[in-house]
Amino acid sequence: MSKKRVAFYFVVFNLLFFLISSPLIIFYGPFQSLKFVTVGTILTSRHPQVLEFFLSQEKINEITKLYNNTIIVEPVIHTKESIIVDDKNGLRVENIQGKYFKGKVMLVSDPSQIKVAATREIGTAGQRLSEMVLDNQAIAGINGGGFYDPNAQGNGGFPDGITVLDGKVVHNNSKDAKVNIIGFDNEDRLILGTMDTSQVYANHIQNAVTFNPNLIIDNTPLIHGNGGWGIAPRTGIGQKADGTVILVVIDGRQPSWSMGATLRDLMNVFIEYGAVNAANLDGGSSTEMIYDGQVINSLWNIYGERYIPTSFVVMPSN
Repeated sequence: MSKKRVAFYFVVFNLLFFLISSPLIIFYGPFQSLKFVTVGTILTSRHPQVLEFFLSQEKINEITKLYNNTIIVEPVIHTKESIIVDDKNGLRVENIQGKYFKGKVMLVSDPSQIKVAATREIGTAGQRLSEMVLDNQAIAGINGGGFYDPNAQGNGGFPDGITVLDGKVVHNNSKDAKVNIIGFDNEDRLILGTMDTSQVYANHIQNAVTFNPNLIIDNTPLIHGNGGWGIAPRTGIGQKADGTVILVVIDGRQPSWSMGATLRDLMNVFIEYGAVNAANLDGGSSTEMIYDGQVINSLWNIYGERYIPTSFVVMPSN
């Protein structure tokens, strides 16, 4: 047998051994932190059912309970670097870097510049974030709330929960149920909390989406342990006491660049930036930040921008 063939078989054998042994090491090995992170990450991915091939539901519940009780005290941000300063629009973008992740923070000093944008074919098909920003003549934006997929087509056309544009509920699949509202009222305050449509109107909510969990309310951190959602790309929105809006995206699932963040990591970013209120938005392959017509974070989706139903956009300063 030739040396080349021996080398080939050696590589194939080791690859097969790695593929077979990796799940055993991850799920049944002694590395608890690796197990916790992997379980949390898969549970919040688009294919959580994969876990059932390796673990019983009882074991999954046990692991996630332990994960939620794990406390991380390490500072989340190790470096910050301003990369965009837009004085005309009262906007600044900073690179942030933690132990396992890299991301972007956009600070908008005037909260009245923030509004929700929705796909122009709501209930039919989603749009790319860059298209929403352009359609609304905005200068920047991040992806917004979650969405559901009634026809298993994954086209991003159906925002989940309640969506509010310019003071009007434009989509609602929750009927009379209360859902978590993330949005701004008529005084440009970031409002977080469960509401039905009547409460949305009663609270004068002007622009809002639905997602969860909330991270900080009235200066009180809400995430215990690591949050139980594993490590993934993250998007979030927050507000400081002076009204400044904080938009955060954290890249993930790119081992050579950024692994991603836990919910606690994301919460800690907002704490370090002085947020009094903050919430988690849809993440994963939806995580994206646009400025001046360009995607400025590193997308995880190999196909580029994902089709999404809603976003938070930054309008030009008057």
